[in-house]
Amino acid sequence: MGVEELGTDAEGNAKVAAKPGKRESVFHRLYVGTGAFDVVGKRKRWYIFFAALVLVCLASMIFRGFNIGIEFEGGTQIQMPANGIHGVITEDQAKQSFQKALGHPAAETQKVGTGAASTIQIRTDTLNAADVAKLKQGLFQDLGPKGTNGQPSVQAISDSAVSASWGGEISQKALIALAVFLVAVVIFLAIYFDARMAVAALVSLLHDILVTAGVYSLVGFEVTPATVIGLLTILGFSLYDTVVVFDKVRENTRGLLGLTRRTYAEAANLALNQTLMRSFNTAFIALLPILGLLIVGYVLLGSGTLQDLALVQLTGTLVGVLSSVALATPLLVDLKMRDPKYAQQAERVRQRRVSQERRAAGEDFDASDDDALAKELRKEKAYAAAAGVPARIQKQRPAGKPAGKRKR
Repeated sequence: MGVEELGTDAEGNAKVAAKPGKRESVFHRLYVGTGAFDVVGKRKRWYIFFAALVLVCLASMIFRGFNIGIEFEGGTQIQMPANGIHGVITEDQAKQSFQKALGHPAAETQKVGTGAASTIQIRTDTLNAADVAKLKQGLFQDLGPKGTNGQPSVQAISDSAVSASWGGEISQKALIALAVFLVAVVIFLAIYFDARMAVAALVSLLHDILVTAGVYSLVGFEVTPATVIGLLTILGFSLYDTVVVFDKVRENTRGLLGLTRRTYAEAANLALNQTLMRSFNTAFIALLPILGLLIVGYVLLGSGTLQDLALVQLTGTLVGVLSSVALATPLLVDLKMRDPKYAQQAERVRQRRVSQERRAAGEDFDASDDDALAKELRKEKAYAAAAGVPARIQKQRPAGKPAGKRKR
């Protein structure tokens, strides 16, 4: 569906009205990328949405906190086969037996694996040797887990101590890697594009980290070292999508200051529309293996590590594509419009369109406009010259005399 430009507002946004004709579908406009979706023009609404989302996530992280895994807090992990003398051992049975043996509930109980290789993992606070022995004996009496020889045995139940320093060391290295990554991203974007694009991309990345962490706090997912590692992997995807959009913005705005066809906001919005379908397709393709990892790795195999990786990547990919489209580019436009050169160019575009509207409406021209005045003077001279040329009167020929050259 074509659009007709009617002018610009104070911020350089286009005011457009649809030309009458056949209405095109949303999918057609997505694939064609005609700029029909005014994302940049409605950026204040997106700012309100992202600000509310970040505030909710921050509030959850402050007041609700995180479900920190045993790797960060330290503790004891008990593992036993999921096949017992009474059949398959369920997680609820293991929880009840733990409660009965020690008098307090376990921190987490999880079934890992499938079939004969499946095991039950119980995680709890750090237990002393007496409590570990008491727990093993209680589990054996209640559930009777079978060992490799197919016979119930206490030796089939194993225990391991997890130190909190290991998770802290992983987190410290992850934070150092994150800081180095962000600094490298800012330097690269400042050199490849400009400083404003680097700032917009950095804000988008920080938004993705905050929202992904906030989602974990809201839904109560357990935060493990795998979660921290998975969080770092989503930053590359978010940055890639932002760079694709920014590269198209740079292409559309090359030499823009010397033109009056469209403003920077309009050129950026057009670039965003032209890459919108690519962003959606890229996100959809990236989500397919993540969903496979989540379904096959966790639902079928019961691996908690795969669950942590899949959940953080699923959340980060969705948030990353949304922020690269509706946050990074609009923020870039606002940063650019603070430059007087782009603000003046937007004003020239507005004046040109107002002049076109007045001429199309048949209004009198502005005598203070030198170009319009010279054009009108040329028109008047042309009309006067045409009026001063005498009309050519064609001579009538006698009837019956053929037209042609006369004989000498």
